[in-house]
Amino acid sequence: MRPEQKRRGRPRAYDPATALAQVMGVFWKTGYSGTSLDELSAATGMNRPSLYAAFGDKRSLYLKALGHYFEQGGAAIRDALSGDWPLKEALMRAYENALAIYFAGATAPRGCFAIGTATTEAVEDPAIRAALAKGLRRLDDAFEARIRTAHAGGELSGAADPAALAMLASATLHSIAVRARAGAPRAELEEMARKVVGVICGS
Repeated sequence: MRPEQKRRGRPRAYDPATALAQVMGVFWKTGYSGTSLDELSAATGMNRPSLYAAFGDKRSLYLKALGHYFEQGGAAIRDALSGDWPLKEALMRAYENALAIYFAGATAPRGCFAIGTATTEAVEDPAIRAALAKGLRRLDDAFEARIRTAHAGGELSGAADPAALAMLASATLHSIAVRARAGAPRAELEEMARKVVGVICGS
């Protein structure tokens, strides 16, 4: 083989998880429509052909980032809700874990990746709408399962409606995400969470 001939099938020079996290950071900052492929290339250090080969087009890349966010960020909330601690503590742990994500931006609070980026695109894109609905539904189910367990264990009054309380818990999570991105102080959002948890737990 002549020196100028190149071997095919070079090994990957990137870590997929790292590249996806870098991509998510760009989308999180500027949104799906406001993000260019050049910006994604710069963030990952990969040229366009390499991006396409690894992840597909921009839409496919965004959907992978959205799925990764729900899997990783959602796990932090679901893990808090699945613990053995009392309902009040479990709910506060869930909100605190969410706030840790929402306030992790380098320059300003980023809020929730899904709420901040997918809600806009979901209007016109069925795939993004379906992915958003699926991710939110998993969080709804986690809240409801934990509240039903507390209800069955006597932590809540017999007249409590676990489904309605779960909707309140989820709605509060989304409100906190929006308010974080709008600049509300973390302490204020923690207090908001505590008040809602008090309502849910009947105290």
